[in-house]
Amino acid sequence: MSNAGITVATADPPAPAARHLPRRRGVELALIVLAVLLSVYGYCAVGLAQHGTLPPGAAGYGAGLGVLALLAHLAVRLRAPYADPLPLPIGVLLNGVGLVLIYRLDLETPGDRAAPAQLIWSTLGVALFILVVLLLRDHRVLQRYAYVCVVAALALLTLPILFPAVNGARIWIRIAGFSIQPGEFAKVLLAVFFAAYLAANRSALAYTGRRVWKLQLPTGRVLGPIVAVWLVSVCVLVLERDLGTSLLFFGLFVVLLYVATGRTGWIAVGLLLAALGAVAVGRLEPHVHSRIETWRHPFSSIEAGEGANQLAQSLFAFAEGGVLGTGLGLGHSVLIGFAVKSDFILATAGEELGFAGLSAIFLLYGLLVERGFRAGLALREPFGRLLAVGLASLVSLQVFVIAGGVTGLIPLTGMAMPFLAQGGSSVVTNWAIVALLVRVSDSARRQHDGQDAR
Repeated sequence: MSNAGITVATADPPAPAARHLPRRRGVELALIVLAVLLSVYGYCAVGLAQHGTLPPGAAGYGAGLGVLALLAHLAVRLRAPYADPLPLPIGVLLNGVGLVLIYRLDLETPGDRAAPAQLIWSTLGVALFILVVLLLRDHRVLQRYAYVCVVAALALLTLPILFPAVNGARIWIRIAGFSIQPGEFAKVLLAVFFAAYLAANRSALAYTGRRVWKLQLPTGRVLGPIVAVWLVSVCVLVLERDLGTSLLFFGLFVVLLYVATGRTGWIAVGLLLAALGAVAVGRLEPHVHSRIETWRHPFSSIEAGEGANQLAQSLFAFAEGGVLGTGLGLGHSVLIGFAVKSDFILATAGEELGFAGLSAIFLLYGLLVERGFRAGLALREPFGRLLAVGLASLVSLQVFVIAGGVTGLIPLTGMAMPFLAQGGSSVVTNWAIVALLVRVSDSARRQHDGQDAR
């Protein structure tokens, strides 16, 4: 600037400081502490209701759950510092509540104690969570192994055919008293394959092919492979009478196809095919037909003088719970029978925690799904977006199918409620889903912070 022949140098304005997104690991730690405390409170409430004293293992249960959660938090803090702070605490709380409910039912069935085994499986699940977070530095690596994943998934789905049926379905592998459900692991592998294939072919799926009515049908060369994989997996599951998982895979396929192409016509086609398939299987398969008849007439066994069936007992449990529930340890859902710790564990939650507690559980699931969708939408690359949406959709579809079955909204399908129900394969798989969502959310927030996702 010049004034009366004197030149004054003017400094450039300082560059604005780079804006870094908060990492929020302190928020995650605080929520984990709250989740552990709530789980320990539930454990103590069961002991007080049943015996009038605190259960002797309360301190050990709290310490074990707390150590597992802290190790998982440290893995996230070390390798995924930008990750969403909610998925891990939600997983800890749901897993903790599930252990409390199973322990509560164990007290009514001393000959069938499932809580110790479930705790071991939960430990394995958290260990898998830690391994995924530590070793999988970039979720895009999974895209390279899409065909390996689909071969492994189909192999896992086929294995139970070689083993005897249990309760009318061939979905378990039992060796020397040890059992796993391969379909639980296959669903994550198929989600990876679907996401990778649709991401690589999304343009051809959306803009090539023949237009039929209001739907753009892709060429057979593009759509054929993924439809073939889906049909093979569903046919195998139908042979095994695992209709719940087949419905889950069908829903996953339709959702990802819609997200990849952006065409709502796929939703309509999916609903139509699902309805036609349900009618056909319901009429041709006696096992499914009996479940449909039970769903249509849940109190028919009472009217026939045979006592209440499982669905009727479940409805009674929900009705008994009312708004606030009977209190942990004070319900009678054990009358439901052998599936009370697996298929019908939601009835125990409804009876003893009431509508308020059940709503809180559904909100936790809804929040977990929402954070998965949010992470997917934030990503700029298609594979991560489809993977996050697919994993979140697996949780939402599974919760809908199970909750709808035990409340009488839809026929029963015999699946495990994520984190809550007894089932080692289920809890391990769901921890893997949470780990992948944590990894994807870390990548999404890194890219908005100007950092490489790796």
